Amino acid sequence: MLRARGYQVEVQNYIDNTGVQVADVVAGFHYLENKTLADVRALLADPAVRFDYYCWDLYARTSSYYNDHPESLEWRRKTLHAMESGEGDVAELAHLVSDAVVKAHLATMLRLDVEYDVLPRESEILHLQFWAAAFALLKERKAIYFETEGKHAGCWVMPGLSEEGKVIVRSDGTVVYTGKDIAYQLWKFGLLGKDFYYRPWHAYSDGRVLWVTTAEPADSGQRFGHGTRVYNVIDTRQSYLQDVVEAGLRALGFNAQADQSIHFNYEMVALSPRCCADLGIPLSEEDRKKPYVEVSGRKGLGVKADDLMDSLIAKALEEVSSRHAGVPADEQRCVATQIAIGALRYFLLKFTRNSVIAFDLQEALSFEGETGPYVQYAAVRAQKILAKLLERGETLPDFAAELPPEAMARQLQAEEVWQMLLAASKADSALDKAVTAGEPAHVARYAFQLAQAFSNFYQQNPILVEENREKKVLLLWMTDFFRRQLERTAGILGIQIPAYM
Repeated sequence: MLRARGYQVEVQNYIDNTGVQVADVVAGFHYLENKTLADVRALLADPAVRFDYYCWDLYARTSSYYNDHPESLEWRRKTLHAMESGEGDVAELAHLVSDAVVKAHLATMLRLDVEYDVLPRESEILHLQFWAAAFALLKERKAIYFETEGKHAGCWVMPGLSEEGKVIVRSDGTVVYTGKDIAYQLWKFGLLGKDFYYRPWHAYSDGRVLWVTTAEPADSGQRFGHGTRVYNVIDTRQSYLQDVVEAGLRALGFNAQADQSIHFNYEMVALSPRCCADLGIPLSEEDRKKPYVEVSGRKGLGVKADDLMDSLIAKALEEVSSRHAGVPADEQRCVATQIAIGALRYFLLKFTRNSVIAFDLQEALSFEGETGPYVQYAAVRAQKILAKLLERGETLPDFAAELPPEAMARQLQAEEVWQMLLAASKADSALDKAVTAGEPAHVARYAFQLAQAFSNFYQQNPILVEENREKKVLLLWMTDFFRRQLERTAGILGIQIPAYM
């Protein structure tokens, strides 16, 4: 949306490779399974093992083990220390695991047509002394102080905050992730006086390079950060901790940058009980009666994104195959994939950010109602009308020549024509509203309304058999205008328009 409004946007994916979740997976390998570096490398090399899925299961098992054996939480503490120091086999194991999971994650996101510009890693924030620089600045400007009494004795804390976000550095010297987030936020605005080194991670199909931060000196010529506005896309459960980051900027005197620090928060995505049944997820009788079922990585309850996309594609392929049996299988699958990804993206974007989304596979894929396939179908229908014109041996009219001002004035006397044009002309207004409010749902809603308007227009006007030449030219012009507006709006939502449906 921001790029569509002409902003220069840099998309970062922050890799928390020194955090608790990574530590728990590494502890699971090292302590629970007694695996060596060589063992984990063998797992990665085994084509029969989905390493990211393996880590999902191991994370849940490790969390369960902690619950049953609280003394084993010492594993987490030791692992976090090793990861922050960056030395030893445990640190190397953490690096190996996190890189492998990032690779799998990026492949999953690419299936959704989600791409990034740079991957800043938390490990470099530590090893390149970003945190040390931020820590020194926080102490120098008295934004934090060393607590000598009470339960936070030995910790560095930020005054004026509740207990939840008060501690920035623990008594054992480890930094809470809010502290590292403050350092990262300072870098995003170009306020830290330090920068990462960068190396290429991946080249996208259009030739764009995805960069990753590194602690190894490298003259890549790349420059990231130095933003004038920062959107931190983090779920609403982190709202208070994002307030702490903003408070940190203000305590340092960076009020203008704090004003431009936007927590782009969102509610959680859950699953409808029907979706759980479709995906083969067992539920208790109590859960089956709930409006939605929450997912939990620690409990191992949820659906993996790749599995969800595979299920959506399989369902869409059934519909495409039944309608276009004579089309080559690879072409059918391409169309089914576009429908499935469009369905998923639209379903997630049509809700406002403060709404809990109960994802439902059947509802998302429906060709009726406020869905991605409904929007796609309207655009495909417009394409087919123009294609049939060519099949009949006709050409698309020269609209400017055949619809001079006086002809347009005659045709615009009809109220329904004005209403159709009004509906098709609100794309920029919807986009502006969405950017101002920070609500992509405005664009999604407009796409649906535009598809509805075109469907009504199509049903009320027999376009290709219209005998009045002047009116036919107007109808074709409006069809082409609707098509372009639908494709543009869907494109802003990241939804592709298939060749057929």
